Amino acid sequence: MRTIAILAAGLTAVLFPIAATGQSMTPMRGEVRSFADAFAVRVFPGNPYNQRIRVEVHVYDQDFQPVDAKITPSAFLLAGQASRAVLVVVPFDGGNERKVRICTESIPFPSEQTQIRAQICGKFFGHRRF
Repeated sequence: MRTIAILAAGLTAVLFPIAATGQSMTPMRGEVRSFADAFAVRVFPGNPYNQRIRVEVHVYDQDFQPVDAKITPSAFLLAGQASRAVLVVVPFDGGNERKVRICTESIPFPSEQTQIRAQICGKFFGHRRF
Protein backbone atom coordinates (compact mmCIF):
# COMPACT_ATOMS: atom_id res chain seq x y z
CA MET A 1 0.00 0.00 0.00
CA ARG A 2 2.84 2.36 0.86
CA THR A 3 4.48 1.65 -2.50
CA ILE A 4 1.28 2.57 -4.33
CA ALA A 5 1.04 5.87 -2.41
CA ILE A 6 4.65 6.75 -3.25
CA LEU A 7 4.12 5.78 -6.89
CA ALA A 8 0.93 7.87 -7.06
CA ALA A 9 2.69 10.88 -5.50
CA GLY A 10 5.59 10.54 -7.95
CA LEU A 11 3.24 10.20 -10.92
CA THR A 12 1.29 13.27 -9.78
CA ALA A 13 4.51 15.28 -9.42
CA VAL A 14 5.57 14.28 -12.93
CA LEU A 15 2.20 14.82 -14.64
CA PHE A 16 1.11 17.99 -12.82
CA PRO A 17 3.57 20.33 -14.57
CA ILE A 18 2.45 18.95 -17.93
CA ALA A 19 -1.21 19.56 -17.12
CA ALA A 20 -0.46 22.98 -15.69
CA THR A 21 1.59 24.05 -18.68
CA GLY A 22 -0.27 26.74 -20.50
CA GLN A 23 0.15 30.13 -21.96
CA SER A 24 2.32 32.36 -19.82
CA MET A 25 3.29 35.96 -19.26
CA THR A 26 6.20 37.42 -17.36
CA PRO A 27 6.36 39.32 -15.15
CA MET A 28 3.05 38.61 -13.40
CA ARG A 29 3.21 41.64 -11.11
CA GLY A 30 5.20 44.79 -10.81
CA GLU A 31 5.48 48.26 -9.36
CA VAL A 32 6.56 51.16 -11.55
CA ARG A 33 7.57 54.73 -10.67
CA SER A 34 7.13 57.38 -13.34
CA PHE A 35 7.73 61.12 -13.65
CA ALA A 36 5.39 61.38 -16.66
CA ASP A 37 1.61 61.31 -17.12
CA ALA A 38 1.82 57.58 -17.86
CA PHE A 39 3.86 54.55 -16.86
CA ALA A 40 5.25 51.81 -19.05
CA VAL A 41 5.48 48.07 -18.50
CA ARG A 42 7.16 45.53 -20.76
CA VAL A 43 5.57 42.08 -20.55
CA PHE A 44 6.52 38.88 -22.33
CA PRO A 45 3.62 36.62 -23.38
CA GLY A 46 4.80 33.05 -23.90
CA ASN A 47 3.56 30.07 -25.88
CA PRO A 48 4.57 26.70 -24.38
CA TYR A 49 2.86 24.73 -27.16
CA ASN A 50 4.50 23.41 -30.33
CA GLN A 51 2.03 25.11 -32.67
CA ARG A 52 1.56 28.84 -33.12
CA ILE A 53 -1.23 30.71 -31.36
CA ARG A 54 -2.87 34.08 -31.89
CA VAL A 55 -2.35 36.40 -28.91
CA GLU A 56 -4.02 39.66 -27.85
CA VAL A 57 -2.93 41.85 -24.94
CA HIS A 58 -5.51 43.93 -23.04
CA VAL A 59 -5.38 46.26 -20.04
CA TYR A 60 -8.12 46.42 -17.40
CA ASP A 61 -8.63 48.29 -14.14
CA GLN A 62 -9.16 46.49 -10.82
CA ASP A 63 -12.84 45.87 -11.73
CA PHE A 64 -11.89 44.44 -15.15
CA GLN A 65 -13.14 47.51 -17.00
CA PRO A 66 -11.05 48.27 -20.13
CA VAL A 67 -8.32 50.90 -19.78
CA ASP A 68 -7.33 53.13 -22.71
CA ALA A 69 -3.68 52.08 -22.80
CA LYS A 70 -1.24 51.99 -25.71
CA ILE A 71 -0.18 48.40 -26.41
CA THR A 72 2.54 47.65 -28.94
CA PRO A 73 1.86 45.16 -30.48
CA SER A 74 -1.65 44.48 -29.21
CA ALA A 75 -2.32 41.39 -31.37
CA PHE A 76 0.12 39.00 -33.04
CA LEU A 77 0.90 35.40 -33.90
CA LEU A 78 3.27 33.71 -31.48
CA ALA A 79 5.32 30.73 -32.66
CA GLY A 80 5.47 27.52 -30.67
CA GLN A 81 7.86 27.57 -27.70
CA ALA A 82 8.39 31.34 -28.16
CA SER A 83 7.79 34.56 -26.28
CA ARG A 84 7.67 38.17 -27.41
CA ALA A 85 8.09 41.55 -25.76
CA VAL A 86 5.03 43.79 -25.60
CA LEU A 87 5.19 47.41 -24.45
CA VAL A 88 2.18 48.68 -22.48
CA VAL A 89 1.86 52.41 -21.68
CA VAL A 90 -0.84 53.19 -19.11
CA PRO A 91 -2.02 56.77 -18.45
CA PHE A 92 -2.53 57.94 -14.87
CA ASP A 93 -5.72 59.81 -15.92
CA GLY A 94 -5.02 62.70 -13.55
CA GLY A 95 -4.23 60.55 -10.51
CA ASN A 96 -0.92 59.83 -8.82
CA GLU A 97 -1.41 56.06 -8.60
CA ARG A 98 -3.04 53.44 -10.77
CA LYS A 99 -3.57 49.70 -10.42
CA VAL A 100 -4.14 47.75 -13.60
CA ARG A 101 -4.30 44.19 -14.84
CA ILE A 102 -2.43 43.39 -18.03
CA CYS A 103 -3.88 40.30 -19.64
CA THR A 104 -2.62 38.00 -22.38
CA GLU A 105 -5.41 36.20 -24.22
CA SER A 106 -4.94 33.38 -26.69
CA ILE A 107 -7.45 33.57 -29.51
CA PRO A 108 -8.40 30.27 -31.19
CA PHE A 109 -8.12 30.01 -34.95
CA PRO A 110 -11.55 29.72 -36.67
CA SER A 111 -10.63 26.41 -38.35
CA GLU A 112 -9.76 24.60 -35.09
CA GLN A 113 -12.16 22.30 -33.28
CA THR A 114 -11.55 23.73 -29.83
CA GLN A 115 -12.68 27.31 -29.41
CA ILE A 116 -11.33 27.93 -25.90
CA ARG A 117 -10.12 31.45 -25.22
CA ALA A 118 -7.48 31.38 -22.49
CA GLN A 119 -6.59 34.45 -20.42
CA ILE A 120 -3.79 35.08 -17.94
CA CYS A 121 -3.45 38.39 -16.11
CA GLY A 122 -0.77 40.12 -14.09
CA LYS A 123 -1.22 42.96 -11.57
CA PHE A 124 0.75 46.18 -11.96
CA PHE A 125 0.86 49.30 -9.80
CA GLY A 126 2.04 52.66 -11.13
CA HIS A 127 3.19 55.55 -8.90
CA ARG A 128 3.54 59.07 -10.28
CA ARG A 129 6.39 61.09 -8.81
CA PHE A 130 7.01 64.79 -9.31
